[in-house]
Amino acid sequence: MSKVMIQPADFETCQQAVNRAFDLFPLAIEGKKVLVKPNVLRTAKSEEAITTHPAVLRAVVKKLESMNPAQLIVGDNPGVFTYGANEKAFADTGLTEASLGHYRNIGAESREVPFNPEYRDTLSVSTAVLDADVIVSVPKFKTHGLTVLSGAIKNSFGILPGAQKAKLHKLAGNPKRFNDLLVDVFRLRVPDLYIVDGIVGMEGNGPASTELRDLNLILASDNAVALDGVIARLMGVADPGQVRFLATAQKAGLGEFSDEATEIVGEFTPIEGFKLPPAGGPDRPGAEKIQEFIESRTRLRPQADPDMCTGCGACIEQCPASALAFDGELPKVDPDKCIVCFCCQEMCPEQAMQLQ
Repeated sequence: MSKVMIQPADFETCQQAVNRAFDLFPLAIEGKKVLVKPNVLRTAKSEEAITTHPAVLRAVVKKLESMNPAQLIVGDNPGVFTYGANEKAFADTGLTEASLGHYRNIGAESREVPFNPEYRDTLSVSTAVLDADVIVSVPKFKTHGLTVLSGAIKNSFGILPGAQKAKLHKLAGNPKRFNDLLVDVFRLRVPDLYIVDGIVGMEGNGPASTELRDLNLILASDNAVALDGVIARLMGVADPGQVRFLATAQKAGLGEFSDEATEIVGEFTPIEGFKLPPAGGPDRPGAEKIQEFIESRTRLRPQADPDMCTGCGACIEQCPASALAFDGELPKVDPDKCIVCFCCQEMCPEQAMQLQ
């Protein structure tokens, strides 16, 4: 049986809730390499509730600092709106400051790992994810138009740098297969603890909706399936098995979401009148429009502007996929190797790498 903590909290008292989560789900942190992975969809103001709130991230980092890790990294790979702007996304949302000196652009280094050949044989995963002894995932309590909800399992999609996420949307072909694919990505490195920022939640057509709800909750668990099952029921989904990625994850043996298999620590009260995505999520007509937009991002490629490029080679040195090399005086991208992470664009001191 899995435990799920539901703890009342606000931005001023969330440290207490975070501390309780670590008490309920103890981790061996001393001397370990630890990665904290918030949800950073894109650059946004903290009050928009699109990203993990800085107050919650700061509370998690402060607690981990007190546990004497050998290394503490805070990082994420922002979504399709923010390729090539990892540092800007963290800075503008207040998450760099909340990381207390531990922020790192984890998209700058990656390694290939085997994946489900139904989609592709390998994926590039951030090295910080693969090297971590402990991963603490800090998702946001919000809806998602393709998956119904964005919680513990969906947050792991951010272990992939760059436009691989958009490419996988395209390879999946439809929202149902994308939900199944999410579970395959999640299994590449299952986090050790999940602490959900539910102080201000998002309803309606997430993950960037303007419809917000003051929930004043912090949720936590060491099992993502149980936790997302509780989130689904709080949102008003009577049967979490209707959320396709949850049904897939349970079938894969990653956990159970039933009431009988879940011990709630705290008070469970469904959120009255909570608005789910139109038509409940993955089968809604608008999902195809989202799919089309995401697929369009896979066609972008970096190209050096000859009027701005000085030939310094910074882009070649920083490319995690070794997809850049000099062709004469200008760097040129190999489209077969490029993972469309746009690290070259982010690292170029002359802003010479343009997207074509």
